[in-house]
Amino acid sequence: MHKPLPLQCTSLNLRAFQLAQAMRFAIVEINNRTDLLPGISLGYKIYDACRSMARAVRVTLALANGNEVLSAPSKAPCARPAQVQAIIGETSSSPSMAIATVIGSFHIPVISPFATCACLSDKTKYPSFLRTIPSDDYQSRALAQLVKHFGWTWVGAIRTNDDYGNNGMATFTETAQQLGICLEYSVSFFRTDPPDKLQKIIDIIKASTSKVIVTFLALADIDMLIHEMSHHNLTGYQWVGSESWIFDPETAAIDKHHILDGAIGLSIPKAHVSDMREFMLDVKPLNSSGNELFTEFWETLFSCKFKQSKLSRENHRECTGHENLTGVQNSFTDMSLMPILNNVYKGVYAVAHALHSILSCNLTCNMTVQLDPYTILQHIKRIHFKTKEGEEVYFNENGDPAAKYEIINWQPTENGIVDFVTVGFYDTSSPADKQLNLQNESLIWANNSQQVPVSVCSDKCPPGTRKVLQKGKPVCCYDCLRCAEGEISNITDSITCVRCHPEFWSNERRDACVKKEAEFLSYEEIMGALLTAASLLGTCITAVVAFIFFTYRKTPIVRANNSELSFMLLFSLTLCFLCSLTFIGRPSEWSCMLRHTAFGITFVLCISCVLRKTIVVLMAFGATLPGSNVMKWFGPAQQRLTVLAFTFVQVIICILWLTISPPFPFKNFKQFKDRIILECTLGSAAPIHLSIPCYILPSLMNKTPSSPSFGAITQFQPRGGNPACFSSKTWPQT
Repeated sequence: MHKPLPLQCTSLNLRAFQLAQAMRFAIVEINNRTDLLPGISLGYKIYDACRSMARAVRVTLALANGNEVLSAPSKAPCARPAQVQAIIGETSSSPSMAIATVIGSFHIPVISPFATCACLSDKTKYPSFLRTIPSDDYQSRALAQLVKHFGWTWVGAIRTNDDYGNNGMATFTETAQQLGICLEYSVSFFRTDPPDKLQKIIDIIKASTSKVIVTFLALADIDMLIHEMSHHNLTGYQWVGSESWIFDPETAAIDKHHILDGAIGLSIPKAHVSDMREFMLDVKPLNSSGNELFTEFWETLFSCKFKQSKLSRENHRECTGHENLTGVQNSFTDMSLMPILNNVYKGVYAVAHALHSILSCNLTCNMTVQLDPYTILQHIKRIHFKTKEGEEVYFNENGDPAAKYEIINWQPTENGIVDFVTVGFYDTSSPADKQLNLQNESLIWANNSQQVPVSVCSDKCPPGTRKVLQKGKPVCCYDCLRCAEGEISNITDSITCVRCHPEFWSNERRDACVKKEAEFLSYEEIMGALLTAASLLGTCITAVVAFIFFTYRKTPIVRANNSELSFMLLFSLTLCFLCSLTFIGRPSEWSCMLRHTAFGITFVLCISCVLRKTIVVLMAFGATLPGSNVMKWFGPAQQRLTVLAFTFVQVIICILWLTISPPFPFKNFKQFKDRIILECTLGSAAPIHLSIPCYILPSLMNKTPSSPSFGAITQFQPRGGNPACFSSKTWPQT
């Protein structure tokens, strides 16, 4: 068992040194102002946490306990004991969570310029934490909307296995599911993981079918991933990145195989702080003040060694301390991270404005006020001011600023340098439908393509089909099933097919309902033409017979046949023939009522005439018997009355039928699926039942006479041997 060695910082991080210089610039500027904290100078102490959470917590506790040495930008001695009023940092989420947890009970304000984890907005856990960068809660939702905007519904996800990556990806996944986006895979790793963990992720990417990769990766992790992917030549993927790396030139410089070309993501809006660049590049005052940091910085910047340096000078030239910074191109002289530097600048000014308010500063400040961290924290939460560049600075109830992002696109140039082009904006202060603003015409995609990549599990279902989920797969994976007959879908990716109205039917493509063809017995059809011809022919024949009867109406045979009933019978037959025409043509209310009632009345009239003629014949045979007086009840008046009586009963039935439940046009949808049969429904069936006796009774009474009747006929004797001629006395009119 051995005691672990204390953590040592082995090299100087020039990016971190930039942040320290930005803090120095803000403090020096405030101390030189007469309108902000007049007569008061701010001091500072800068610690390097070396990306170690344990070291960050240790130096934080040292600050909270007062076990630090106070440094000030001036040589004048401090008149007051060291007292930490606020902490600016950390730049990562996990160390910031550790610091905020430890320092929360002391109520010392912690203002981070770059910790974006949404979990830090929880004031019950981190009551003294604030930040000048938006929460990842907004960024995650913005990335999900960005992915949805380009129609990518099948994506992969890679995150750093820490609070920043896990919380950011969790919010993205939740929002993506609400927007109909599916994740084919979601993997995580950390920079200290064994190599086989990264190799597994590479294998997953190779086996995947999605072409879009959404990342929540820290700078160190994205660099490791790109380095590993370059060995496997994994190019052609569309990368969607968070603000941690999307605007970082060092990451672009590492990407020698152009794996990230065409990447798109969110970045903190560009910022400009006047005089900051000049101040940061002027590092000579650090040397004149005897700061030990200058030596290490200078040696790192120019790759040289001072004579008094304890480090080995092998393969290094000797530093003079007068090297020219002009023309040096490295991460320190690169001001592309000015938005982050501006966040440091705003954090320092937030503390200064809070102190200005507490001390009631006007021309002078009230130096008798006793400062305590809790009071400073409450005033920082309420501050609202504008920087010299006109940018508003304030915090909401969770200690977060307003969320505004630029949408950045990696566009490679001819000389191989990546150009970070702003292609849109995302502003949460705008209405929901206008928060995302993109200019698609200026975008470059993976493989330097001008076309938006396609990343879907299944192609869109065209109109006429519906989506059917594939068993055991996410909702973004589905089959397109053609709509059934009589159903349609007229939108893309429809989840259901809509049944057409009964009068309509689906077309061949199943994307529109077309009106069904209405069928009825028309005059143009063969059957209709034949029935019309038969009806007219029967009418004409009946009319010819009636004309012949009328011409020979005074002849004995016509008179003996009862010409009045004969003409009435011929008239009813004519109407019966004509009634068949009402069954041809498109049914209407009038035709439906007419075709059934008219035929019923005319048919009863016809049968009644036949009935009456038959009865007269039967009675005529009985009238020849001696002493018979029956024929007086069957004269012309009685005959007409009998016919009218039977017909009147049918008329009454028809009137009741039309009044109570008349026939009406009916569209029959059941007989054929794609056609409508137009027909007449009878309404109530009771009138039909009542009409049956009117049809049947005359028919039954009109049967052939029985044998005794024929026996009576034998009693008649013909005259002159002509069996066809009978005496008018013995053969009554029938």
